[in-house]
Amino acid sequence: MRLRGVGRRYRLGGPWVLRGVDADLPEAAVLRVEGTNGSGKSTLLRLLAGIDAPSSGRITGRPRRTAYVPERFPAALPFSAAGYLTHQARARGLRGGAAARAAGEWLERFGAGAYARTPMADLSKGSSQKVAVAQALLAEPRLLVLDEAWTGLDREARDELDRAVAERVADAGTVVYVDHDPRRLADSVHTVLRVADGRVAAAAGAAAADSGAGDSGAAAGAASGPTARVTVTGPPGAALPVGLPGAPRGEPGLDGSVRLTVPAAHSDALLRALLAARPPWHIRTVEPPTAPEADSAEGGHRP
Repeated sequence: MRLRGVGRRYRLGGPWVLRGVDADLPEAAVLRVEGTNGSGKSTLLRLLAGIDAPSSGRITGRPRRTAYVPERFPAALPFSAAGYLTHQARARGLRGGAAARAAGEWLERFGAGAYARTPMADLSKGSSQKVAVAQALLAEPRLLVLDEAWTGLDREARDELDRAVAERVADAGTVVYVDHDPRRLADSVHTVLRVADGRVAAAAGAAAADSGAGDSGAAAGAASGPTARVTVTGPPGAALPVGLPGAPRGEPGLDGSVRLTVPAAHSDALLRALLAARPPWHIRTVEPPTAPEADSAEGGHRP
């Protein structure tokens, strides 16, 4: 997806919120948008998602399956939580029972299954936000745009959204997000888009600098929370795929294997990415998540 000379203003002759934006959005990548309040971050996200059209310039290559979570979700809708998600699933191509099943599965994933029959207008802010996130993930979008989507979610739901982001990237999707927490997805960011004075500048994020494994920044990220270890064997002479979810830290073994340490939230997506690689990597062992203190006590190794 490409932006060339893109600008946006909200009335003819009005001030430009963004102007002259040139940017490339790669596949299988996470892009973080940064900027001060009022700098145009949300405007950029709405342009990327196709909610707003550019006032100048062109946006090309937007995936057909694009989903968006706005900063403020309109919760007062004439549906139950499950009814709304089922309606959205049908609008995005799912039919019959598949739409209802997808709605139920996503509500359960975000811990909102008990509110399936609750009218949207009666949901708490946190439960409403879970529905907002679920509606964006229903159709497995190739472009996922998140504007403060973690705000209002409980810890379990925030972790689930992290896992869903990793899944989208493992499936060659692109995720663009804004969040007030600078640590959010920090180890997975491929590109940082900084918005200031109506302009957008791009810089490499941790995942791009790391290129997949072995970087001290990735090791620091893995140590900041529970981690999982995966021991894999690849085709003779093959290097690890670039841009693996969670930017795992690799430790070569004497037998030709590689042990990968990754934040636990990204472990499932990492396994899928390795198995989907061409040629695929062989998964030898998967160790359960451990706390950083345990890693330190053991020196980072297990027998």
